[in-house]
Amino acid sequence: MRITGISTHVVGTPWRNLTYVQVHTDEGVTGVGETRMLGHTDALVGYLKEAQANHILGADPFDTEALVRRMKYGDYGRAGEIVMSGIALVEMACWDIKGKALGVPVWQLLGGKVTDRVKAYANGWYTTERTPEAYHKAAQEVMARGYKALKIDPFGTGHFELDHEQSLYAVSLIEAVRDAIGPETELMLEMHGRFSPATAVRLAHELAPFKPAWLEEPVPPENLKALEKVAAKVDMPVATGERIHDRIEFRELFESQAVDIIQPDVGHIGGIWETRKLAATAETHYMLVAPHNVGGSVLTAASLQVGFTTPNFKILEHFNDFADAEIKKVVKGAPEVVDGYFYLSDAPGLGVELDTDAAAEFPQQQARFDLWAEGWEQRRPKESR
Repeated sequence: MRITGISTHVVGTPWRNLTYVQVHTDEGVTGVGETRMLGHTDALVGYLKEAQANHILGADPFDTEALVRRMKYGDYGRAGEIVMSGIALVEMACWDIKGKALGVPVWQLLGGKVTDRVKAYANGWYTTERTPEAYHKAAQEVMARGYKALKIDPFGTGHFELDHEQSLYAVSLIEAVRDAIGPETELMLEMHGRFSPATAVRLAHELAPFKPAWLEEPVPPENLKALEKVAAKVDMPVATGERIHDRIEFRELFESQAVDIIQPDVGHIGGIWETRKLAATAETHYMLVAPHNVGGSVLTAASLQVGFTTPNFKILEHFNDFADAEIKKVVKGAPEVVDGYFYLSDAPGLGVELDTDAAAEFPQQQARFDLWAEGWEQRRPKESR
């Protein structure tokens, strides 16, 4: 079997463009991959055009490891977010092809299942007025859909510091959410790399009474010493990793033991097998895995292949019941959350198919997502609000 070409499809919304790649073969089997870029979609599509000629055409999709290595190292440049995301798209699609050709789900090819279900947590649900009352109501709606976990960044436009008034307001938002969801639901606290270590620690202590399940990316990701300062002074689990785009770059994070949960994005770190390798290393450091997942249904399906086969897999993020829920129709067989969990599927490959006609209904947009802009949590660019 040989790859005869790739086709690229961009599904657009005002705040995120989802890039899908179909990998075509000479035996008529087609696989699909997906990632979500922020502000770099055109660069990704341009890279894929070059990579198709330089590395992809004529490759055997069953030799996925060799193809990944050529794409990563064959251009003699250090692979960053764009290259690793391009690799992820093609790599996912190759796994999809292998599963379809052999008539088995990808999780079977990764060593078989260790669980029949993966817990989901909701994100993108608080696209509403930033008040305790509105967040209380929105959180109740999440619970009504059966979720047993959700995540929130309550810190507005906070950057390095958060003054006393805004700190009290953030606490009031979390208090309202915890009241809405009850004591048993997991509540993930997201900081989006906003704060200095001192501010992150102070806020973590102020929010500790509401029992956050983890403290996510408390400081910017470039300085691991700053992260170590936070981890040493808080009692809740610390999570990070969505903005690390190479498995090798996690080495210092493992050595520091500064986090309890790593959050690689399958669509940015080179795909399914790269994530599974990373998860195995995390297991040797007694760390859990909870992938970042702001993509659509194909990326969710790919992340679940890792989840069903990974002993130290904790939970999977899910946006698509709340933010841009209409885009789910571009994927046939989209994974669904039932009573708070994704359940194992025996469908071959990734178990999903891209509907290109439906995808064409959502053309690429000039999508923007500025975490430092007022009203960012509504996930609508300024000109649309």
